[in-house]
Amino acid sequence: MPKTGKKGGSTAELAYKLAKPIADSLGLTIWDVVFEKEGAYWFLRVYIDKENEPVSMDDCESMTRPLSKALDEADPIEQNYTLEVGSPGLERALLREEHFRKYIGEKIRVRYIRETQGVKEFAGLLKEFGGKNEITVETNQGTVIEVKLSDTAYVKLHYDFSDG
Repeated sequence: MPKTGKKGGSTAELAYKLAKPIADSLGLTIWDVVFEKEGAYWFLRVYIDKENEPVSMDDCESMTRPLSKALDEADPIEQNYTLEVGSPGLERALLREEHFRKYIGEKIRVRYIRETQGVKEFAGLLKEFGGKNEITVETNQGTVIEVKLSDTAYVKLHYDFSDG
């Protein structure tokens, strides 16, 4: 099973196990599963993706109904929560090896946890995925940087909407 997002650990993994066969049957993939608290409320967020076309509201609804039923039957979550199914979005976070491999050659934005060599955040082309903890990025200025994923707050796809 792919590692789910950092938040919600084992609860997210249990939800992933219930969600994956449902997604597979609908021709969808699970991008990420996150179980997190916001204020006084808990949310189970399941991000779905689709090959070669955007995720629609119908896709989200088709996933929500059977997943909600499976979660009710298995009852793996003790506290009250809200289930949300949606798309990871255009500028989605790259979290797992398959995400990085899929988007080699695409524009990304990297944000470090701490400033590194005078830089906190930069954009560039994802050139290579070098294993579990390293990517190679060619910055917009043409510099090639080896980035340790453990040093990043996030790596996301990046679209410059001013390009027209």
